[in-house]
Amino acid sequence: MSETLDLPGWRHVYSGKVRDLYVPEDAARDATTAERMLVVASDRVSAFDHVLSPGIPEKGVLLTTLSLWWFDRLAGGDGGRDIPNHLAASRVLTTASTTDADAVRGLIPPAVAGRSMIVKGLDMQPVECVVRGYLTGSGWAEYRANGTVCGIHLPEGLSNGDRLPEPIYTPAYKAPLGEHDENISYEQTVELVGADLAAQLRDLSLEIYDRAARTAEERGLILADTKFEFGLDDAGVLTLADEVLTSDSSRYWDAEAWKTGHSAAERMASFDKQIVRDWLAANWDRTGEPPTLPLEIVERTADRYRELLQRLTGW
Repeated sequence: MSETLDLPGWRHVYSGKVRDLYVPEDAARDATTAERMLVVASDRVSAFDHVLSPGIPEKGVLLTTLSLWWFDRLAGGDGGRDIPNHLAASRVLTTASTTDADAVRGLIPPAVAGRSMIVKGLDMQPVECVVRGYLTGSGWAEYRANGTVCGIHLPEGLSNGDRLPEPIYTPAYKAPLGEHDENISYEQTVELVGADLAAQLRDLSLEIYDRAARTAEERGLILADTKFEFGLDDAGVLTLADEVLTSDSSRYWDAEAWKTGHSAAERMASFDKQIVRDWLAANWDRTGEPPTLPLEIVERTADRYRELLQRLTGW
């Protein structure tokens, strides 16, 4: 599913590169005031600020399934404390005055079942909370230039793909639609949201990363880095929102390949759309519209998404 759908009982209010947002038909026009929303994950895939064609088959289902699994783990399923999330299962009343998850799922239109979540309306924070446990990507490029990652000084002598002495928190400012997010310092986060909330965002992000990294390690995977988004609920409680620890928001590697691989490509082959990025980088000069993705690239990418879900959940 790549196109935006008309869904009975819901009104479409926004589309991002991957997700579509709906509010109940009787809700106010301003989506930010809706008590609950329907978030639909499409099969769209984006790279280099373009939505590509075709999409990745069942990508939205895979992302939603993995997010729901992680929300359950982080709600105490891994033995840790319950981290509040934006799922609305406890908020939506039925005519029988129940609040069970089955009743909530019954409100999801069949056309988007499996790729949708009903979520609580939150006061979303303007900070993308990034946690890095390994040196890679843009962090590696910055480290080679001046020994830092997002301004944080790191020990000398690290190589691409190395594990960091400890995970680091590198927040970014969530720019308005159509603009690029901007890496910011912790001090700038304090200026944005205040000292108390900035500390909560940092500490909760690091806690979630630590718990998720241990879960991944038990399954032969490395969680190299990830990003979280949070909002405040009606009671002012910091709440985990959006997608969580999926192929689109996180970088996972195979632990054995990381140990034994002879090249960076072997050691850090990720379970995400890197295959798409690599193909585009080799076959497109980034002018005009991007080319159509070959079927082989689409299928290989879908396989990586499916493999990650299977290895983490066993499904």
